[in-house]
Parts: sequence; structure tokens; C-alpha cells
Amino acid sequence: MADFRTHFSVAAGGGALLAHGGWQAGLWGFADGAPLVALVTLGGILPDIDADHSRAIRLIFNLLAVLAVVAGALLLQHRLAPGQLLAACGGLYLAVRYLAGLVFARFTVHRGSWHSLLAGALCGLVTTALSYRLLQQSAGMAWAYGLALGVGYVIHLLLDELYSVDLVGARIKRSFGTALKLCSLRQPSHALLMLMGAAALAPWLPPLSSLLGLVAQGGTLWLSALLR
Repeated sequence: MADFRTHFSVAAGGGALLAHGGWQAGLWGFADGAPLVALVTLGGILPDIDADHSRAIRLIFNLLAVLAVVAGALLLQHRLAPGQLLAACGGLYLAVRYLAGLVFARFTVHRGSWHSLLAGALCGLVTTALSYRLLQQSAGMAWAYGLALGVGYVIHLLLDELYSVDLVGARIKRSFGTALKLCSLRQPSHALLMLMGAAALAPWLPPLSSLLGLVAQGGTLWLSALLR
């Protein structure tokens, strides 16, 4: 499979192309490009969160811990005294960075449920809901952020499958087919939990019409570029 540097650099390059292309097409403003690149890049390393000792899992849980602290500070700043707020944010960081990381490592296996299109879709929906409800983004941009993370996720899965094909030795490695899959048939309970999670997010998502409009507009512009 591809290593961390390959996943990171390819996803970052793909994110830059996506952000620039959408800006040139008028789908979003120039200032929106940076978070889109960051989200595609994050999606490009996110599937390796199930690798217990990878650089990806350390980076991702550090990032999640920081985001948890920021969210906690925003939600609790008017309810707690400064000392209590500091203690609560410190507890959030430790809980997400270490406790959540240990629990996650205990119940996941590499190339399992998190190396699937279903997991990528769930992560994209979570990103969309947080962008729309917590960060107060417009419906269109919230969907764009979710799609950006999903694109990075798919880039990772595709790279893993490509690296499973040995073109020099003209053979297919045993790992082929373990990354780019709809869900993990060996862990049906995980797939069910992901589907339940996606359904639970429905009330928190922006209108579906915004997503359909964004996809239709992007598809039209893509076809126009191809036909030039």
C-alpha cells in the first residue's frame, strides 16, 4: 500500500486542483480554497486511522483533540468560569487524544471498516453537519466541505488499490480489494453502526437541494471543460 507521504502529497495536490477549479468556475470564493485543500488532504490520510501505530492516527487524533477543545470552548465559554473552562478543555483534549485513540485502536483493524466507501461517506456527512450547524457555513459550502473530505478519502482508497498491483512483477498482491470496497463484509456490525450514524445525522444536514445543485453545477462545468 502507499505510504503516509504519498497519501499526503497526492491528496494535497488533488485538493489544490479541486479548490482552484471550483474558484475559477465560481463555485466558491478564493478564501474558501484553503479549507477545501485542508479537508481533501485530511481525507487523504483519514482511512489510516485504523492503523494502530501509523503517523496518520497520531496526527488525526491530535487534530481531533484540538478541534474538540475549540468546540468545547465555544460552547462552554458562557457557562463556566475561566478556571472551570480551562479544566474542561484540558479534559476534552486528554479524552479525545488518548482515551478515544485507545478505544478506537481496540475495536478496529487495519484495512477493515474504515477502508471503505461507507466510512468515507459517513465522514463526509459529519463534516457537512459540523460545517453547517457549528461553523454556520452556508448550505452550499457545508456540502462542498463534506464532499472535499470525501474526495480525499476516495483518493486514499484508490492509491491503496493501485499500490496493490505490482506492474513490474505483473502480479496482484494479496491486499488487492481490501481498500476500495463499499463496506467490510467481515464486520457487518460496523457497517450497520455507520448506516445508523448517517441516518442520525439527517436532521443536522443542510437541504439536499443544495447538494444536488452543487453537483449539477460542477458536472456541467466539468463537461464544458472537456468539450472545449
